Amino acid sequence: MNGALSLLLLAGTLWFAMARPRGLPEAVFAVPAAGVALALGLTSPHEAGERVVQMLPTMGFLAAILLVSHLAAAEGVFTWLGAELAEICRGRQPRLLLLTFAAAAIVTAVLSLDATVVLLTPVVLATAAELKLTARPHVYACAHLANSASTLFPVSNLTNLLAFTASGLTFAGFTALMALPWLVTLAVELAAFAWFFRKDLREPPSTRQPEHRRAPVFTLIVLAVMLVGFATGQLVHVEPVWIAALTALVLAAKALAERKIRPWQVVTEASPMLVLFVLALAVVVEAVDEHVLGGLLRSLLPTTAGLPELLLAAAIAAVLANVVNNLPATLILLSVLGPHPNQGVLLAVLLGVNIGPNATYLGSLATLLWRRVVVRHGQHPPVSEFLKLGALTTPLSLAAATCALWLAR
Repeated sequence: MNGALSLLLLAGTLWFAMARPRGLPEAVFAVPAAGVALALGLTSPHEAGERVVQMLPTMGFLAAILLVSHLAAAEGVFTWLGAELAEICRGRQPRLLLLTFAAAAIVTAVLSLDATVVLLTPVVLATAAELKLTARPHVYACAHLANSASTLFPVSNLTNLLAFTASGLTFAGFTALMALPWLVTLAVELAAFAWFFRKDLREPPSTRQPEHRRAPVFTLIVLAVMLVGFATGQLVHVEPVWIAALTALVLAAKALAERKIRPWQVVTEASPMLVLFVLALAVVVEAVDEHVLGGLLRSLLPTTAGLPELLLAAAIAAVLANVVNNLPATLILLSVLGPHPNQGVLLAVLLGVNIGPNATYLGSLATLLWRRVVVRHGQHPPVSEFLKLGALTTPLSLAAATCALWLAR
């Protein structure tokens, strides 16, 4: 009974987060669900409290980086980037796809996958429309790379942030291990996209001349300094959350002084309701882990880091992400792996929960958000096409990335 109730609460929480009835925040359902889990004794207040306290620095970073992404958009970083893509590609579809891959990979790695979905995707759509080119390959690239290109830095994805502390790695150490899998993933995805969208990529070049835009130099410098700070901060015992918060403070001060944003947006764009949702979800997941999935996953997950074991760990994580969504999957898997997991297995699991969600719409909240964004802009990608592309790219890129991780270690 406890297991069934735990799964019911998780299913309801995920459904509400995906459907967002009447546009209500995800936390509207998640917080009462967490309260029910505690009230029914599905998880203890002590365990739930420990999980929430453990996640608070991660949630602080999430709020700060979301605010940084919004402020970067307000300063024109994404519109400038779209103009650069249009100019450099010279109206050629294959070149625009390559540039979109590069832009989506960098934005995802530096500003997190949410920036790629919410801020870059509309820019890519506008760029393709301005050049009178088919947008399909480039829009799908934003969706896929929001997930699969989020493996490079600890700050690229909330799943990475959750696993980073348990990994025992420094920022530079994490990045060094994940760099080869990241590059291999991009190469495999690009090759698969070139084949899947081969008809679109044969379109005649566009002759339209895009508008030139000046680069937001100050903001680009601040973002570059932030990235250097992430890489070197731990050497002087400065956590990424403080570097992101300082970056947000600098950009917010400039934007407020120039009246590009309003004061209340500094709070709302930090997404406090999303932070509350993640914390409440963690409590619900604690109950599911205790009563349903924990024992099964402990018997399945390997404890050594040979190539077959890493492939198994990545596959399990990918399947779980597509069953319960990648954020709950990460929380469950981290709980199963414990406070001192095998480093290789942990990173393979991370590849699974980051690359695996490209297989289905349900695998990642970012993918669902991407679908909302493109529909709002008049695009209606067929579910069947998304699934076919996912079936082509996901197994190949996940297997290749896992092999690359094995080599990198």
